[in-house]
Amino acid sequence: MATPTIDRQSSTESTTQTISLVKGLNLALRTCMERDPKVLVMGEDVGKLGGVFRVTDGLQKDFGEQRVLDTPLAEAGIIGTAIGLAVRGYRPVCEIQFDGFIFPGFDQIVSQLAKLHYRTQGRVKLPIVVRVPFGGGIGAVEHHSESPESYFAHTAGLRVVACSNPVDGYWMLQQAIECDDPVLFFEPKRRYHEKAQLDPTAKPYPLFKSRVLRNGTTATVATYGPMVRTCMDAAIAGAEDGVDLELIDLRTLSPLDLGPVYESVRRTGRLIVVSEAPSESSIASEIAARVQQECFYSLEAPVLRVTGFDTPYPPAKLEEGYLPDLDRVLDAVDRSLAW
Repeated sequence: MATPTIDRQSSTESTTQTISLVKGLNLALRTCMERDPKVLVMGEDVGKLGGVFRVTDGLQKDFGEQRVLDTPLAEAGIIGTAIGLAVRGYRPVCEIQFDGFIFPGFDQIVSQLAKLHYRTQGRVKLPIVVRVPFGGGIGAVEHHSESPESYFAHTAGLRVVACSNPVDGYWMLQQAIECDDPVLFFEPKRRYHEKAQLDPTAKPYPLFKSRVLRNGTTATVATYGPMVRTCMDAAIAGAEDGVDLELIDLRTLSPLDLGPVYESVRRTGRLIVVSEAPSESSIASEIAARVQQECFYSLEAPVLRVTGFDTPYPPAKLEEGYLPDLDRVLDAVDRSLAW
């Protein structure tokens, strides 16, 4: 399927402005709802409250309770209802309030949402976006900080993307809503209030493409979501010691777009993959395997992974030691260079 395109002239804004990721996602939802009356928003507290992170703030007031639906605390019901609506021609956007809450809806996602298009030989489309705030770093309690993206990237029939900044959040959510395939849309909750300059008249970057954010010659660092900012900080710190890192924001986790990663590794000879998720059977593992296969004769050192640990996510007071940070990224770079 071709990458969804956005009609930039229909954007609700016409001048460059400073926005947070929360605001960018809110503007994206508003733009799509104004453009297409079949776009619905549904989830726990998304209406009157505007969502626990205020991503849907003001939408129910402006579009009504028939298009912004407060649901019961039942993720299986949210996803199942969205599937029925999509079959009838709607384009539902489901909010999973916190990453750890997605598992009650797991059966509907992997058994129905991912398979129905294939099962009907393409006759039924499911243009559903499932928004998932994910990752740690906010000091939350149990079940409120998880990185479950590898489960869904492994599931055939789903598209999985992860934005890392306000501008990508604004464009990628619109593109995901326009996509006729089901999209799991991961949002880094600890980056919700970081800000950037948005030009709504600019040409959006393609949805299912990774992006080189910083050119470098010493080693390649590939990451996504909340770790993009961490890796950029590591690259800036490393430059002070003469370490010139090339940084790639993967953006799309299924399908993976590794062309820019291969091209970079063939020049640098080294790759470090960074993710908050555990390393076992992960997206980071898949990237390491593919790069080893495609770039074997270019590698000067083994592909290294900097990830969360293979344990359940720890209590908030221990998460600082669990999450990859600048020092762990630069330590991996040093180990690669020493090989």
